[in-house]
Amino acid sequence: MKRKVKMLVGLTLIGSSSFAQVKDSLRLVKLQEVQVVATRAAAKTPFAFSNVSKEQIRKLNFGQDVPFLLTMTPSVVATSDAGAGVGYTGVRVRGTDASRINITANGVPLNDAESHTLYWVDLPDFASSIEDLQIQRGAGTSTNGAGAFGATINMKTESISPLPYGEVAGTYGTFNTHKETFKVGTGLLKNRWAFDARISNIGSDGYIDRASTNMKSFFAQAGYYGENDILKFIAFGGKEKTYHAWNGISKSQLETNRRYNTCGEIQDDNDNVIGFYKDQNDNYLQYNYQMLYTHIFSKEWNMNVTLHYTDGEGYYEEYKNKRTLKEYGLVPFTIDGTQVKKSNLIRRKMMDNGFGGGVFSLNYATNGLQASLGGAVNRYEGNNFGKVIWVKNYIGSLDPDHEYYRNNAGKTDANIYLKANYELLKGLNVYGDIQYRHINYTINGVNDKWDWTKTPGEMQKLNVDNNYNFFNPKAGLFWQINKKNAAYASFSVAQKEPTRNNFTDAKFNKIPSSEKLFDYEAGYTYNDSRFLAGVNFYYMKYKDQLILTGETNDIGEPLADNVPDSYRMGVEFLLGAKITSWLRWDGNATLSENKIKNYTEYLDNYDADWNPMYSQTAHYVGTTTIAFSPSFIGNSMFTLNYKNWDASLQSSYVGKQYLLNSEQEDCKLDAYFVNNLRLGYTFTLPTLKSVRVGLIVNNLFNEMYESNGWGYSSYVVNKNGSKDRFNDAGYFPQAGTNILVGITLKF
Repeated sequence: MKRKVKMLVGLTLIGSSSFAQVKDSLRLVKLQEVQVVATRAAAKTPFAFSNVSKEQIRKLNFGQDVPFLLTMTPSVVATSDAGAGVGYTGVRVRGTDASRINITANGVPLNDAESHTLYWVDLPDFASSIEDLQIQRGAGTSTNGAGAFGATINMKTESISPLPYGEVAGTYGTFNTHKETFKVGTGLLKNRWAFDARISNIGSDGYIDRASTNMKSFFAQAGYYGENDILKFIAFGGKEKTYHAWNGISKSQLETNRRYNTCGEIQDDNDNVIGFYKDQNDNYLQYNYQMLYTHIFSKEWNMNVTLHYTDGEGYYEEYKNKRTLKEYGLVPFTIDGTQVKKSNLIRRKMMDNGFGGGVFSLNYATNGLQASLGGAVNRYEGNNFGKVIWVKNYIGSLDPDHEYYRNNAGKTDANIYLKANYELLKGLNVYGDIQYRHINYTINGVNDKWDWTKTPGEMQKLNVDNNYNFFNPKAGLFWQINKKNAAYASFSVAQKEPTRNNFTDAKFNKIPSSEKLFDYEAGYTYNDSRFLAGVNFYYMKYKDQLILTGETNDIGEPLADNVPDSYRMGVEFLLGAKITSWLRWDGNATLSENKIKNYTEYLDNYDADWNPMYSQTAHYVGTTTIAFSPSFIGNSMFTLNYKNWDASLQSSYVGKQYLLNSEQEDCKLDAYFVNNLRLGYTFTLPTLKSVRVGLIVNNLFNEMYESNGWGYSSYVVNKNGSKDRFNDAGYFPQAGTNILVGITLKF
């Protein structure tokens, strides 16, 4: 009898313990679900967006950067300088470049405050610490940081696990590409505390010669979970060393040696390449700190407050051939009676910057109304300076810390927004969103460019102090016609301040204007248990968009000028079908027209012997296609899940892209069609929760293609006064068939 009582008590305790554990897990999930929702689009938000889950990221995460994990989403094109998706990579959405794509992590802006670009190389293996992400195409909902002029990528870092765990993952493949990741978590301790940590090491020789990458990173978080509160401290960072592959190669080199890298060339006096500089590297270290506090007041009300700080410093080193010494603050020297005004040298460009501030949102949600009042105040301070550390055959006193330029920048960026989604009638929601944003941007000091317009010449002086005040309204309707059918329409205004280069490369007497976007979106979706279909129409009309016109500033640097009238117009299709219980097909396609109206380009003039004439010719083009804007992008994916096996075949087509805004046929990226095959198998062992082995074959059919490039045009003025146009271009080749294999052990 005693034995039966003990067994009964034991079973009761076990049941109580299991119930308590489930209850705590549900509480934890509920608390974490209310974090970082204010800047995201929800199911009934009238905008075009795609969600990418943790599971989708996990299956694709073999070490390539985040842009290459997003290529299945509509209107996305990824690029890689090194050609293999590791190192310096980039992403375009609807043809817009990285400086127009707003990127946040937990609502905190990640874009560089001056260039407006996120350099993914500074966030190595961040994909291993992402819970999920959302891509909003077009202006999207109000967010924090630089204006979204093509898309918003909103990332949420990994949630705390309620149970303890450990994970070891490794990847190895072509070009000596490898990734090692170690993760550990405590689970909930005393139902209140939890800790997670990750360290990663990523390296690759790159597809392009010498385009090596060596990256190390970490992610750590500690959280306190009360009944209605979360206090979480997150730290993540990375250190990278990347050999330059920034120049691209000529069209003829694509045929003879498509892996050639001109960066780091050492030339003799006759311009012959005699070697390569081994330290032609980019070196950068970045630490990110975030403290997130969430409080749930009631079932309807919650609040999020985040404090953050990002500390970054680094440099890149370059071997430069035949540089004018006075442009580096160096005195010409004499050898055997001959004055040397130009010499080979090594320069080092450095930066030291900090970015910090606060982000908040107060959120209200009932069945019929969701509303958020939010905003942010952020401050950036950055120092840019350069040194010459070596000069060939230099005679004289050369300070190893010789500094030839230094300038300081500061930026205050504050915004406040109010957005609401209200069910006006059953199934009909009205959405409103208003944002006010203020920016003060200053740059003072000496730039790294020589101003020959002064007598005597000097380094370019910088004196920027500009304020911007933007009011960005958004409105839309969402109609849930029935359980399977829905439609929406929206109108948005977005405004964006110029980047650093728009100021430093502007004409000395001209201040670049801000840009404005009017975004019209309308869509329809059908969704049932076996079939999905959707269509989204967009018309993005720009006022004063800043683009490169070929025109140069006072000292010959290419400048971006405001063009009064340009637009992007297109339609995005989504299709999906559950063919069987274990096989699914998904596809999307974008058809678009991307135009500048009344466009005038400017071309440099050279004489018949290719000597610069220091003049330009204006050439009226009229309506023309915006560079790097393919008129067609299409994706297809077959996904198989059968027992412990999973596999996918992704096919992506990107139409031709002009490298210049004047539609020069000999300055374009050809269309390309790339297929990637992925296989995975998951099983268990007695001492492990799971073991997963995977294989990905990128570019399955060995397509020879280029995903990025640059273009340049000029006139050669003949002795009889006639002009011949000359076009030049550089291309960034991508790897042929390459393989990565991986294994993940979970404890």
